[in-house]
Amino acid sequence: MEMITRNFFLFLSQNKFVKAKATKWGPKLGAKSVIAGETIDEAMETVRQLNEQGLSGTVDHLGEFVYSRDEAIESADFCIRTLDAIAEAKVDCNLSLKLTQLGLDVDRNLCRDNMVRILETAEKYDNFVRIDMEDYSHLDATLELLHELRQRFDRVGTAIQGYLYRAEKDIRQLEGVNLRLIKGAYKESPEVAYQKQEEVDRNYLNIIKSHMLNGSYAAVATHDHRIIDEVKAFAKEHNITKDKFEFQMLYGFRSELQTEIAKEGYKMRVYIPFGEDWYGYFMRRLAERPQNVTFALRGLLSK
Repeated sequence: MEMITRNFFLFLSQNKFVKAKATKWGPKLGAKSVIAGETIDEAMETVRQLNEQGLSGTVDHLGEFVYSRDEAIESADFCIRTLDAIAEAKVDCNLSLKLTQLGLDVDRNLCRDNMVRILETAEKYDNFVRIDMEDYSHLDATLELLHELRQRFDRVGTAIQGYLYRAEKDIRQLEGVNLRLIKGAYKESPEVAYQKQEEVDRNYLNIIKSHMLNGSYAAVATHDHRIIDEVKAFAKEHNITKDKFEFQMLYGFRSELQTEIAKEGYKMRVYIPFGEDWYGYFMRRLAERPQNVTFALRGLLSK
């Protein structure tokens, strides 16, 4: 049943007709509880509030799969304005982005040039930029561009998805890179990804431990308290200090656990999406965990 629910919401996340009809229902479905507003100012206010609770942030302007040069350049300009706003607000926050927003499917060189502009701005502010990992069809292009960018910039990393068979190999090749380690949020073929939850969890823990053991910085992105507890125990067992890794969770989910982890002295970073293009992101969150569906329905029925 869980797999059926996941597949249903992943299908909805890519359905343009449903997306066009869904915008007016966003607030009722609980989208406002997991999206930090539509503007940069609203996002900065959310980050400031989280900082006051001892939590770090990373902001992501929602949107993906742009199909023109003008859209890609506009997205890059928005990322630069967001980095400017982070510096001006003096908040503890970095930037997450998707390469498809910056024109990866339009022109690779355009996407690279957009990333260079963004990373030059981040370098000016001593900030960090995370390239979100997208579906499998973009994986190789993402890692190739990351490698090219890291010839010049240190303050850039990406994410590796634990449900992919190749994740362990990618981790080894990315030794020394600041990586967000996630289970994975897209529907992928059994040819490239584990389908059973226990297999995903096992591989996910393997890549976390491998990356931590090779001395690389690991951003462990999960809401699963069992995995969090195992990572804590693993770090203590292997004398891995708290400045070598962090935990990450999504804005609006398990907020009490977030503050609890921060109070224990671990860095807890909250992934904070904002913007008008909330639909695909929200559907993928519903697909990830059955509990999220209950959360959305409660918001709908309470109106």
